[in-house]
Amino acid sequence: MTQTSHDRLLIIDFGSQVTQLIARRLRELNVYCEIHPYQNVTMDFVRDFAPKAVIFSGGPDSVTREGSPRAPQEIFDYGVPILGICYGQQTMMTQLGGKVESGHGTSEFGRAFVTPQNKVDILDGWFTDGDEQVWMSHGDHVSEIAPGFEVYGTSPNAPFAITADPSRHFYAVQFHPEVHHTPNGAKLYENFVRIAGFTGDWTMGAYREQMIEAIRTQVGDKQVICGLSGGVDSSVAAILIHEAIGDQLTCVFVDHGLLRKNEAEEVVAMFRDNYNIQLIHADESDLFLGELDGQSDPETKRKIIGKLFIDVFQKHADSIDGAEFLAQGTLYPDVIESVSFSGGPSVTIKSHHNVGGLPEKMGLKLVEPLRELFKDEVRGLGRELGLPQSFIGRHPFPGPGLAIRCPGEITIEKLDILREADAIFIDQIRKHDLYDDIWQAFVAILPVRTVGVMGDSRTYDYACALRAVTSVDGMTADYYPFSHEFLGETATRIINEVKGINRCTYDITSKPPGTIEWE
Repeated sequence: MTQTSHDRLLIIDFGSQVTQLIARRLRELNVYCEIHPYQNVTMDFVRDFAPKAVIFSGGPDSVTREGSPRAPQEIFDYGVPILGICYGQQTMMTQLGGKVESGHGTSEFGRAFVTPQNKVDILDGWFTDGDEQVWMSHGDHVSEIAPGFEVYGTSPNAPFAITADPSRHFYAVQFHPEVHHTPNGAKLYENFVRIAGFTGDWTMGAYREQMIEAIRTQVGDKQVICGLSGGVDSSVAAILIHEAIGDQLTCVFVDHGLLRKNEAEEVVAMFRDNYNIQLIHADESDLFLGELDGQSDPETKRKIIGKLFIDVFQKHADSIDGAEFLAQGTLYPDVIESVSFSGGPSVTIKSHHNVGGLPEKMGLKLVEPLRELFKDEVRGLGRELGLPQSFIGRHPFPGPGLAIRCPGEITIEKLDILREADAIFIDQIRKHDLYDDIWQAFVAILPVRTVGVMGDSRTYDYACALRAVTSVDGMTADYYPFSHEFLGETATRIINEVKGINRCTYDITSKPPGTIEWE
C-alpha cells in the first residue's frame, strides 16, 4: 500500500546516520516524505514519485573521491525546490559547477555558530538575536560556490555555510538543521516547505480514512489474522484493520507466561470488551516455561521463545478458515532499515517482528497499514482511533517479555517476584508524574542472592536492578536522572512489599556501551 494522494517530498539519502531525523522534522510539519537511497533514485523514479520538493541528505563520503555518490544530474532541471544538507550541499555545488576541497582547516565537528551575510526567504526567523548555533559534521568544505548561488551565512571553517540560488529555489547548508543541537533548525524546514507550497495535508485523520479504503481494496472479502502483543503498534494496526473490515479480522494473542502483572487480562479486556474484536487468547504459559526450564544463555532463550511463538501462532491461525492475509505492525523505520544503503532494497523485514517468517511459511499475504508511519505518528493515529491513553503511551515491551529481564535461569518464583517489583516501580513513576518523560522503565531480577537483615532476622534473597532510560528512537539512550529521594522511596517499597528481594540497585549505563534491556 503506497501513499499517493498527498503532496510528496523526496529525501535522497547519501548515507547520513541522521537522515531519519529529516523525515521526522517534515512529518511534524504535516508533510508526507519518503527516504530513498541515492542509487535507487533515477529520473524515471523521480517522475513517478512526483515530488513537490527534494532534499539531499548528508553522508559519510567525500565528493572529491572519484565515483562518490551523486544525485541524478537532470533533477536540477525538474523544476522543484531543492535543499542540500552537509554532503548534500557539497554534491549540489559540485554538480552545478562549484568546488569542494579536503585538507587541513576544512573540518568542523560539533557545535558551531553561523554568522549571517544576507537575507533569504529560507532563513526567515533566523538570526533574530545574532549568530545561530548549528551542528557541524564535515571533513570537506565548499571552496567555490556554483554559478547563480550567493552566500547567506558563514562559520569559522565553512565560508559557505549557507548558500542559495533563490531564483531556482535551490538552498544548501553545511550543517545539520535536523538535529536538536541546531536549536532553530525546525524553522528552516518550515520555511523550505512553505516555499515549496506544501499545505500540510499529511494528518492522521486523513491517513485513517485513506488507509481504511486501501485495506478494504486489498483484502476484499477475505479473512485477516493479526498477531497481537498488546503493544502500541499491533494494537493500533488491529483497531484500524477492524474499523476497515470488521469480523473479517481475527487477532491471536499468544500468552507465553512472560508478561507483566495483569497484562494478559488487560489486553483481552480491551480488545474483546471495548472493541468487540474476535480474539484468540492462546495461553501457552506451560509450554514456554517448560521449554525454557534450565536455560540460562540469553540467545538460546530468545531462539526458544521465537520458535515456539511461530509454532503456537500457526497452530491457532490454522483454525481460521479462509485466512489469506497476515497483519503486522511494521513501521517506517523498519522499512528504511530493511533497505541496504550499499546494495539497494531488500525484501527482508527486520527479524525482531514477532511473526517474522510466518508469511512465507503459511503462504499469507501481508497487510501492513502502519508501514509509512513513525512511532509518534502511530501514537497520533491511535488517538485518532480513540485508543485509551494508557495504551497509546505505553513504554516499549520486548517480544521475549520478562525472559530477558531475568538473567540466568527462569523460574516461576523469579517471574512472580519480578512482576511485583516491576509493578511497584511503574506505580512509583506514575505517582511522581514521570511516566511520559521516560522512554522505557523496568526491573531486572539478578541471578544472585544477597545477605540482608529484616527485623532481627537474617535474609538471603534476590537483588534487583531498576532501569529507566530516555531516548528518541531506542537506538541510543541515557539513564533517567531520578532524585535520590525517589530511588530511596522506591527501593524501600520494593524491599518491604515484595517477598524475595532484599536489595535494589539503579542501572546508570547509557546505550552505547550497554543495551536498554539486560539480555
